[in-house]
Amino acid sequence: MTYPIENPSWTFLTNHSHVLLCIAENSDIRLRDVAAKVGITERAVQRIVAELEEAGYLTHEKVGRRNHYQVHADLNLRHPLENHLGIGALLRALTGS
Repeated sequence: MTYPIENPSWTFLTNHSHVLLCIAENSDIRLRDVAAKVGITERAVQRIVAELEEAGYLTHEKVGRRNHYQVHADLNLRHPLENHLGIGALLRALTGS
């Protein structure tokens, strides 16, 4: 049974995982589009992408005027409760693929 929540005050996933999920689903997505989907500012997305790149979870290359992102799904999650799992397992669970 599901219970609809119109305006949840919290979610199970962080903005970092939401941003990573958006990029994993579309490696050519614009950060403004990520911001719109996640519901945060473009500047917040830029900060999160920089943190994910600094930690090695994400890299990008410039293709024309756009960025093409690559998710490094072989790296493990960061929290001690789930650091035995790769982020690829999280992304597969969330995308169903």
